[in-house]
Amino acid sequence: MTSRFAFVGMVLLLAGVAGWQAAAQQGSALADAGEAGEALRHAGQSLAQTRARAEKLERSARSATAEADRTAREAAAVAARIQQSEAEIELAQARIAMIDRQREALRGRMAERQEPVVRLTAALQMMARRPLAFSLVRADSLRDTVYLRAVMETMLPEVQRRTAGLRAEIQRGRKLQEDARLAATQRRASEQALIQRKTELAALESRQRLASRVAQGVASREADRAMALAEQTRDLSALMGQLESDGAVRARLAALPGPILPPNRPGDVLVVSDAPAAAGSAAPSGIAWIMPVAGRLVSGFGERGDVGLTTGIALATNGGAQVVSPADGRIAFAGAYRGYGRIVIVEHDGGWTTLVTNLGRIGAIVGEKVVQGSPLGSAGPGRPVLTVELRRDGAPVNPLEQVRG
Repeated sequence: MTSRFAFVGMVLLLAGVAGWQAAAQQGSALADAGEAGEALRHAGQSLAQTRARAEKLERSARSATAEADRTAREAAAVAARIQQSEAEIELAQARIAMIDRQREALRGRMAERQEPVVRLTAALQMMARRPLAFSLVRADSLRDTVYLRAVMETMLPEVQRRTAGLRAEIQRGRKLQEDARLAATQRRASEQALIQRKTELAALESRQRLASRVAQGVASREADRAMALAEQTRDLSALMGQLESDGAVRARLAALPGPILPPNRPGDVLVVSDAPAAAGSAAPSGIAWIMPVAGRLVSGFGERGDVGLTTGIALATNGGAQVVSPADGRIAFAGAYRGYGRIVIVEHDGGWTTLVTNLGRIGAIVGEKVVQGSPLGSAGPGRPVLTVELRRDGAPVNPLEQVRG
């Protein structure tokens, strides 16, 4: 009777194994264990950084008094929340990939444990079905029966031990399956939040455009001049050099003292304030700079390429990823440029300039002042590769060495 109960238990156990394996085969590994772990770590870091930046920008937007400044900071905060949602989606995908790898390894271990147990169960099943009365008719059959009974009594503890291991693996498999469902639910929630935040950003950008209609005439003239420069320059380096030169002239003109008013009473001595320091003379050695878009590093700064050493970094990002301004500044160029797709050039204080190429959509206007985190546009569809360059006084600088927060 004991052997029959053991056999029934084994049949139910192996049926559970088969059911779990069939369910587990529905998932697919998205990457190997090393890539999944690295993606999980990177996504976690991006999520923490974007969440902290979004909270900081939201506090800054609440404290801003001027309407234009408040709108700009609100847009930057929403853009940071968009990047947070993107990081949450990336984190959920990395978790799913890691779980898939663990489930695949678990299936392999269970297959190794299952095979000997199945053979043993088949032998026990055959013995359990042989009637004892039939064994008494033949002496050799009786000897075999006695021998098999003794073997069964010896093997039952081993069967229980192995089935206990299988039960534990099955429970682990069910836990992994539940984790995968939870990660998928979190990803769907992040995708819904992403859609909502993109809608909110579009409304903010529309409000910002309406509020800046007065300055659109100047911005339009600047945009026309920038496009004319793009046609005249031979390459992107020449365009950036010309824009940097224009920016330096503009900074010097803005630093000039205003008109000196006459004294209120005749005989008073005119007091002339000291002339301002030359532009850039007191500039800090670094810059508060963040990465404009999240992605996987494809090529680093100073690597050898087809046309010599690279002057920036290349990032493979998700389709439609949000691109933001890495620091406070002014849009010097926004539009298509031959061989580089849609590009945005941002001028910063202290002679710094950021270039982002191969955007899918541009949401910035030439002449517009931006704060750190202001939306510049978004990446194209598929798995686009964006190039990011950072320069100071025309000299390329490694962006990775300037990243803060």
